Amino acid sequence: MAGNSADLVVETVAGVAVILTAGSLLVPLLRRVKQPPVIAEILAGILLGPSLLGLLPGDLPGLLFPEEARFGLSSIAQVGILLFMFLVGWEVDLRQIRARRNTVLSISLSAIVVSFGAGAALAAWLHSRHDSVDGHHVGQLSFVLFIGTAMSITAFPVLARIILEHRLQHTRVGILALASAAVDDVLAWCILAFVSVVAASSGSGQVVTVVVGSLVYLAVLAVVVRPLLRRLIDRMTRNDVVSPRLLPIIAAGVFVSGYATHEIGLDAIFGAFAFGLAMPRGSMKLLKSQVGVPFEQVTTLLLPVFFITTGLAVDVTGLGGTGLLELLAIVAVACFGKLAGGTGAARLSGMGWRESWSIGVLMNTRGLTELIILNAGVRMGVLDNQMFTMMVLMALVTTALAGPLVPRKSYARSDGDAELPLAEEALPGAK
Repeated sequence: MAGNSADLVVETVAGVAVILTAGSLLVPLLRRVKQPPVIAEILAGILLGPSLLGLLPGDLPGLLFPEEARFGLSSIAQVGILLFMFLVGWEVDLRQIRARRNTVLSISLSAIVVSFGAGAALAAWLHSRHDSVDGHHVGQLSFVLFIGTAMSITAFPVLARIILEHRLQHTRVGILALASAAVDDVLAWCILAFVSVVAASSGSGQVVTVVVGSLVYLAVLAVVVRPLLRRLIDRMTRNDVVSPRLLPIIAAGVFVSGYATHEIGLDAIFGAFAFGLAMPRGSMKLLKSQVGVPFEQVTTLLLPVFFITTGLAVDVTGLGGTGLLELLAIVAVACFGKLAGGTGAARLSGMGWRESWSIGVLMNTRGLTELIILNAGVRMGVLDNQMFTMMVLMALVTTALAGPLVPRKSYARSDGDAELPLAEEALPGAK
């Protein structure tokens, strides 16, 4: 127990040190089996939590990460998450998919619809066993909508990493998968915003208030903030040099935007993502080097705190026999939705079975984006600890399967359609 604020600061800093050390030890080991850093860092959190370290005498997880210090760790992690969501929003450029918009939209919509439908059906079956969180009742509609949305997610950054490692960035498979994931993420965030309104609202009047507030805020970002950002960037960019003052100004904008959406009634992650969408796309290379790269370095340092604190909340020992059966059902439904939706749409668009299968496998990648949504579900009061544990394990399994299941044979290169520029340094957080 922390005796005072000074003790709490010291315990929080010590927790960060343990987290960074554990992550740095596991990441190179998991890289040998072609797994992205997110897998290693979630596993580190699970190993340091009740699932393994907690089985030993002495409450070691409690000694390493006291309850009071975990709040500080979560606050640190939230900074990394907001900057990461800003980078994800900034990376989205739907103009790049115009040459293949019909195929991309069919793959993305099919993957979302099938995943959402299968996930919602499973959630309706699971609800009666997970309808209470900390003593309050979870409505079936909120639960079903949330699980369906969580099943629909594709993790754009992890997918980009896998595409790079398989050298697919200039192939039809890589271009279509990445573009479809970008559309998928935008649509999924929109659905989640609606779910969060339903979950947080006590009546139809509050729903209308949140929806109207959200629309007004988006209009302000598009009509006022975006032009101001463009003018600010032009003013602070001279002779291919960006003023160092621009970095803290944009960071402040990200945090203010997160605060604004929180006050509206949505999670702060929506504000950070929306602020990234509002960022001007002109002079991208210069802005990326002077603004994007520093943010990516900060997220690389802070995101392990988020991953491992997420893993600390996972308690595999509490699942029991029924929980294990539910976990198997969740993993099976998650894989079915993306594989059937992505593969089927790609095949109907005229692609061969191997390419179609690869797209379905890539769309099944969840990673960090899924974890952000699951933590939002905990904050909304939609997920109990057991359901959270199962969903985190599902994200872990589907992400781990993506790389090994993609065939390593050569693919046809893009046939001249617009390609999505992809370089390792452009990946937000590289998770």
